[in-house]
Amino acid sequence: MLAPVLVSAVLAQSSAPVANPCTCGSHPPKPRPERTMTPYANEPKDMQPYSKFAEPYDHHYIKTNVYSGAARDLPDPELKDLTEIRIGFLGPIDKNPDQVFGQRMLNGAQLAVDQANARGGYCGKPFKLIPRNDYDNWQAKAVYGDNRPTTQDIWGSASNQTVRLVYDDKVWAIFGSISSESTHIMLRAALRAELPIVNSASTDPTIPETYIPWFFTDLQDDRVQAFTLARHIYDELRLKRVAILRINNRYGRFGSPQFKEASQRLGHPVVIEQRYPAGTTDFRRELKAIQASRAEGIVLWNDEAQTAMILKQMHELGMKQRVFGSYRTIGNELIAQAGDLAEGFEAVFPYDAARKDPRWQKFNSDYAATYKEKPEQFASLAYDAMNVLLNSICEAGLNKARIMDSLAQVYEYDGVTGHMVFDTNSKNISPMYLARVHNGAIEYRPASMGPAASHTEKTAAAPGTSAPYARVGEDGVKYSGPAVRDSNPADLKIAVFGPKADEAVKSAAVAEALNAFNTGGRHLTLIAVPADAAWGKSSTQLVDAIYKDGVIGMIALDRNSSHLAEQLALKAFLPVIALSSDKALTSINIPWIFRLPKDTNVEQAVRLFGDAIAQAGPNAEKVRAMFASGKEIAGVKFETTGEPKEPY
Repeated sequence: MLAPVLVSAVLAQSSAPVANPCTCGSHPPKPRPERTMTPYANEPKDMQPYSKFAEPYDHHYIKTNVYSGAARDLPDPELKDLTEIRIGFLGPIDKNPDQVFGQRMLNGAQLAVDQANARGGYCGKPFKLIPRNDYDNWQAKAVYGDNRPTTQDIWGSASNQTVRLVYDDKVWAIFGSISSESTHIMLRAALRAELPIVNSASTDPTIPETYIPWFFTDLQDDRVQAFTLARHIYDELRLKRVAILRINNRYGRFGSPQFKEASQRLGHPVVIEQRYPAGTTDFRRELKAIQASRAEGIVLWNDEAQTAMILKQMHELGMKQRVFGSYRTIGNELIAQAGDLAEGFEAVFPYDAARKDPRWQKFNSDYAATYKEKPEQFASLAYDAMNVLLNSICEAGLNKARIMDSLAQVYEYDGVTGHMVFDTNSKNISPMYLARVHNGAIEYRPASMGPAASHTEKTAAAPGTSAPYARVGEDGVKYSGPAVRDSNPADLKIAVFGPKADEAVKSAAVAEALNAFNTGGRHLTLIAVPADAAWGKSSTQLVDAIYKDGVIGMIALDRNSSHLAEQLALKAFLPVIALSSDKALTSINIPWIFRLPKDTNVEQAVRLFGDAIAQAGPNAEKVRAMFASGKEIAGVKFETTGEPKEPY
């Protein structure tokens, strides 16, 4: 573990002996020792990818990434030849949507540098922060004109600025950025230049998984955030139907899948995901779609300003769902903009911002006195990360590889934001907090990714057995989507799809089954869609039968046609009778598929549809519910999974 901050005092201007000479660089660290940390990122067993039937891929990251290059052998520069110790800063500090966050991150880092310099800097030499904007608008007007879009997503900026910092400014490390795109680019440049990269704001879990050893971050990534949220939502609150609403940029694209995967592994797949482009202020269309999905909760992956607007528009639409968010969704700005409508909103957060710890309180007062505002997560985490970097420079001396060695051996750290624990990839994996708006203020409590004891006992496998990797129908397969409209009873149609479908619908037995149903104002016809031709043509005909002819259901005649019909039924909300022996059709919890053995004749399937319509009415959803009810229909009973009950 890294020792506390040791930065020397400025040497006195006199001929008297110096009582406390500078010790920076006098005891450089040895190369990082190999160590192993399992499980990766402290992942709970029930949320590890593939862990229930294969070794998780992320086990590749549990051991130390040892650097074996030659950069440690480079000689330290003569201190007398230096006027300052430069540290690069790359962040969105001008003409960028994240400019406010970038400036706060810069403020937190600068405060740490200023305080270190007040204590003497590096052996009397001041640390100097060299700020560079993460977007420099390199699309020059003279070349592209006024119509060229000036978007921060252009990667040229990050690579250009990193090269400038490394080779022109000759920095000893680079701090940044918020954008994970820029951080990825910067990290690859650092691999070539052999330069430490310290981060406090990018949550993309794939950054350290590049296995480049020059990276250090004190912010828990999207995986830790999403897993913590999932545990709270599904295990503590017992919600089952959750939607995602997120910004369509890399922050949203890489954060929300972590929550979706955790939800699926816990047995509650996300019911709907809605996304919106940056700059959106009207979220009503997305919210109405979520409202129609009958979701019980909504997870947001965006910033405080969008969160406040979403909460207001939910109120206008009469939506009562519980709302949760990532660490960028909550703070004083949310309360200021949303007011009482923020009450009850919950989000994960990296630390307890309400605690009374003296170091935390002093940092708050120092920051507020300097920058005339309270520090938030970008400023606070930057302050801690910069202090770790300054400590490492002091310990290692002016050698970039040894600075990296020092950073890599920070196993734990007590910063102003609290206690941190770092894994073998030098990323903070300490447990997060749940922040909740209550009575106009934000309160915090520790949170865990791990299951509660009662949940562990409930889901544990019996001794000597292995837990199944999936649950298929044990809890019943249900349809929970929007209501389906009734069909016209005088013009009901069923699609018959498969090999020689045109011949199958012409049999005398099928005609007899249709005649038995077509009484009392009801009329049912069959639309044959042969699958003997090219699949593209057949599938187009089936789609036309569904959307143009308005069929109330489908009969699939073999395995291949059943799988295609099942996928279309899932989209179109139509029941399917599949004449196939492939039980994989009913093993994926799709509520619209009902299987009969492959030697079942078409007449039997027609009679099943006829009986179900006669009892439930001319409505595809109600026909599906009749099939799934377990009642006998035309001599057949189905499980909720769609499998026929034995004996059949």
